[in-house]
Amino acid sequence: MNIAKILKSLDINPSSLNKGHWILKSPIDGQSLGKVSFDSVSKIHTKITSSVKAFGIWKNIPAPRRGELIRLLGEELRLVKNDLGYLISVESGKILEEGKGEVQEMIDICDFAQGISRQLYGLTISSERPGHRMMETWHPLGVIGVISAFNFPAAVWSWNFALAIVCGNSIIWKPSEKTLLTALACQNIFYRALKKFGDAPKDLSQIIIGDSTSGSILVNDSRVALISATGSTNMGRAVAPKVAERFGRSLLELGGNNAMIVTPAADLNMALRAITFSAVGTAGQRCTSLRRLIVHHAIAPKLIAQLKKIYSSLKIGNPLENTTHVGPLIDAASFTNMQNALIQAKKDGGKITGGQQIKVKNFNGFYVRPALVEMPKQTDIVRHETFSPILYCMTYKTLDEAIALQNDVPQGLSSCIFTNDIKEAEYFLSAQGSDCGIANVNIGPSGAEIGGAFGGEKETGGGRESGSDCWKNYMRRATNTINYSHQLPLAQGIKFNI
Repeated sequence: MNIAKILKSLDINPSSLNKGHWILKSPIDGQSLGKVSFDSVSKIHTKITSSVKAFGIWKNIPAPRRGELIRLLGEELRLVKNDLGYLISVESGKILEEGKGEVQEMIDICDFAQGISRQLYGLTISSERPGHRMMETWHPLGVIGVISAFNFPAAVWSWNFALAIVCGNSIIWKPSEKTLLTALACQNIFYRALKKFGDAPKDLSQIIIGDSTSGSILVNDSRVALISATGSTNMGRAVAPKVAERFGRSLLELGGNNAMIVTPAADLNMALRAITFSAVGTAGQRCTSLRRLIVHHAIAPKLIAQLKKIYSSLKIGNPLENTTHVGPLIDAASFTNMQNALIQAKKDGGKITGGQQIKVKNFNGFYVRPALVEMPKQTDIVRHETFSPILYCMTYKTLDEAIALQNDVPQGLSSCIFTNDIKEAEYFLSAQGSDCGIANVNIGPSGAEIGGAFGGEKETGGGRESGSDCWKNYMRRATNTINYSHQLPLAQGIKFNI
C-alpha cells in the first residue's frame, strides 16, 4: 500500500511534509516519512488563547447537540478505519490488526460519548431544612490539555476528546513527536465532522506540534483546566506537581508492571493464548502488557515449556503483513533499555530465552525476539517496568504468596488470574486480592473495553479514562440549595436573630 496515497486520503498533503527540522521516521524500516517544524512558544500561547475563546462558545451548546458532533466523528472514523489503521501501524510499528483495532476503539468511544451526552446526571438531595431542596449540577470545565504517547497514538486522545467535547470543553492535544502524522490525520478527520456539524467554533480542537518542552508550556498554563497525560512514571512526576502548584487538575495514566497468576485450577490452553498476546502484542509496548507471570510450582515446568515452544514459532517482521505477530520496537533507545534489563536479570540469576535482535531483510528497524526470563525471585529489575517484550516468570506455592508477589511492585495498573476455582477468583477480586485498577479473571491484562473505566493505582497515577463515570473528570460540580419557603432557617439548627 502506498503511504502517499494513505496520507492524501486523510487530507495530509505529502508535499507539505518537506520542511522543518524534525524528521518523521517509521520504526518499520527507519525511512523518513517527512519533516515538520515544531510550534514556537508564541504560537502555542496563541493556540491556548484561541482554545479559551472556543470554550466560551461551546460550553453554551446543549449537551445532546454536542453529542451529535461526536456521532459525526464516529461516522467519519468508520469511513477511514483501514487507512488510519495502516498509518498507525506505519508510525508506531504495531501489527496492522492492532492498528485497525485502535481505530475501532475510537469508534466505540464516540458511540459511548454520544450516549453520555444525554446522561450528564446530577443528584437531588434531601435537605435538613423545611421548604428547601438541594441538588448537584455539572458544568463544562474549560480547556482540556491532552498529552499522549506513541504506543496508542490515536485511541488515548479519543478517550479524552470524545468525553471532553460532549461535556462542553475545548481541547488542545500534544501528541508524541514520534507519531505526529497520526495526530494530524485525526485532526483532519475531526474537521470533516465539524464541517458537517456546522455551528461549532473552529478552534474547538487544536494540536501542538512539539516535544516535551512544548508539553511543559501546556502543563504550566493556568488557562488549561485539566491536563490528561499518558506516559512514563517519570513524566507523571514532572507533570503532577506543576499542575498542582497552579491548582489545576491532572489525570495521569502512567506505568504498568502487570502480572498474571496461573493456578492449578486454570485452563492452561486459555492461559497460554492470553499470555502470548498480552506479553508480545505491540512488541510489549503497551501500558497493560503482561510483564510478570506467576505460576504455581506444580504446573510451572509444563506451562513454561509450552510457552517457549509458542515463542519460538512467533513470526517477527513487517507489521503490515497479515502473518506477522510482532513488529519492531519504536526506536534504538527502547532496544537499549531492553538489552540492559536482560543483562541485569541475568546477573540476578535469571535464565533467559530469546531477547536477541532479529534482522529483517531490507528493513532497518529494531526487531527483537520476545524474551522469557525464568527468575528465582522478584528482584529490582522485575519491579521496574521495561517497555519491551520481556516476560519474567516466577513460581509460588500458596495463593496468598502469589498475590503478595503481584502487589509488591510500585505500579498498580492491570492484573489477572487464570483459575476455574470460584473461591480463588473471588478472593483475587476482593480487598485482600489485587491492588490494581484493573483486575481480570480468565482474561489477560492487556486490552480494555471502553465501557469500563481505565486506569490504575500507586505509581500508575490514579487516573481513570474512558467508560463508567469518567465524564466527571471533564466537568465541575456545583451543589445548589433552593429555598422555596417564606422562612430562612439556618443549617445545623443555628439561631441568629437580628
